[in-house]
Amino acid sequence: MDEKQINAVKKGSKVAVIVIAIVVIAILGGMSAYTINEQEQAVVTTFGIPKQVSEPGLHFKIPFIQKVQMVDTTIKGFAIGYDINTGNSIDEESLMITVDYNFVLVDFFVEYKVTDPVKYLYASNDPVSILKNLAQSCIRSQVGSYDVDSVITTGKNEIQTVIREIITEKLDEQDLGISLVNITIQDAEPPTVEVMEAFKAVETAKQGKETAINNANKYRNEELPAAEAQVDQITKEAESTRQARINEAEGQVARFNAMYQEYKKNPLITKQRMFYEAMEDILPDLKVIIDNSKGGVEKILPIEPLLGGAQ
Repeated sequence: MDEKQINAVKKGSKVAVIVIAIVVIAILGGMSAYTINEQEQAVVTTFGIPKQVSEPGLHFKIPFIQKVQMVDTTIKGFAIGYDINTGNSIDEESLMITVDYNFVLVDFFVEYKVTDPVKYLYASNDPVSILKNLAQSCIRSQVGSYDVDSVITTGKNEIQTVIREIITEKLDEQDLGISLVNITIQDAEPPTVEVMEAFKAVETAKQGKETAINNANKYRNEELPAAEAQVDQITKEAESTRQARINEAEGQVARFNAMYQEYKKNPLITKQRMFYEAMEDILPDLKVIIDNSKGGVEKILPIEPLLGGAQ
């Protein structure tokens, strides 16, 4: 290889190095620069530590060390009760029951915006889903405290205001980095015929339950006083019987004690008197059977006539 060829190779190598350097610089420059629009904010993390950047314009970061996540801070929204793309109703979201036990289909639209990009990205996995669940809970609770006429006609503004205040308070407590801008009732109407029929069936069952309870209470109120009176009568009779038997026992004890006192004074006379008294009780009912030696049986009943004849 002559000198000209060597020089050409050297020049080619220099050019290649320059081109590679330019490409690397361009790539690093592209990776280092980022732009923040008017309705955006950026969260820059350095070794995992986030920092919020909100000034619009061109900014730079350290490649491979810093990462940038752009957050849209414009007002966004989602629907509750219907599909925002097709407009079709979603019954499991829109069907609610009012305080006067009527069903109603209510559609809401919720508007929100990001107020703290760092908390929005790192305070929870999905702050928008949390907001939606929170809104659905508050909506059902408040709609359930109004009658159906208020929900469909005159009470919409009041319901919206109360729900907005409750959601705002709960968002402040949870500190998710988003805020509620507005919540509005898009539509409120009675449910379909099938749902109304099911509701009527529920109402009929509820009324039947209340009727059965009322009848049971009436029967109890009628029967309970009679049962209590009967219990009171039985208790009094038992107490009377108990007292009578106690008195009888006490009288017998007193009689026995009196007899015992007389017995101690003259035991022989007392024994004879007791023997005679016992015989007076026994002999009138006494039956005498005489068995002769021939095996025959002769029966003399009663003995009282014999005693009378002997007298």
